[in-house]
Amino acid sequence: MIDTHIHADARSGEDFKQMYLAGIDCAITCSYYPYNIPQDIILLNHLNRILEFDTKRAMEYGIDLKVALGIHPTNSNINPEIIFDNLKQWIESEQIVAIGEIGLEDLTDNEIEIFKEQLNIASETNSKVIIHTPRKNKLEVLKVILDIIPQHIDENQAVIDHINPQVIENVIDTDCMLGLTVQPQKMDRFEAISILDKYGFDRFLLNSDISNKPSDPLSVPKTIRELARQGYKNSEIEKVSFKNAQKFFKL
Repeated sequence: MIDTHIHADARSGEDFKQMYLAGIDCAITCSYYPYNIPQDIILLNHLNRILEFDTKRAMEYGIDLKVALGIHPTNSNINPEIIFDNLKQWIESEQIVAIGEIGLEDLTDNEIEIFKEQLNIASETNSKVIIHTPRKNKLEVLKVILDIIPQHIDENQAVIDHINPQVIENVIDTDCMLGLTVQPQKMDRFEAISILDKYGFDRFLLNSDISNKPSDPLSVPKTIRELARQGYKNSEIEKVSFKNAQKFFKL
């Protein structure tokens, strides 16, 4: 199994051990610094910590941790140029599998400009992007994201993450991959399964988004087990278990 969106820097080794024993072989950790960052160098140090330290930490427990790095909208109050320069280097050296998570939260001018530029970098380097959608005002913000994406990048390069039953109709006709986050306070596994049941398994990725907020490191295995219990075909389950992620991120 592949958990396609976690925040490894916020989690313990015990979480990684549980994930591995439950059948997760690989996870993609995304960048998100939950506090106000006054200087760009602090964010750069945080991103390097994920790349150089957390990957080794996860491997000690059996998890092959892939990395997505970028400027989360929460961190859009910094001068972004040093991060942009490093993104290009990490992409060129194949140290990251995507730019992420990026996106919008409060629709500030800084958020929008930084989001657009990261999409431009992804387009120029033919990189994948993992796009955050917020808990609050999700539909309002999602509409802005959907307007911006095709102006800067091919939709086939993007995952729009944290999709739920309330907004699925707004994204299903795009060419983006869609991330289903099974996490307390976001969406439970039965809601995720209801989306898969209605729209099929080809376009979707599963993740737990484990972070500093209430999380369940086993939400992906629990969802996969529930799909099996309900009698869905193994060939379909395998798509959201690992095949879609393998193909999209070229893992």
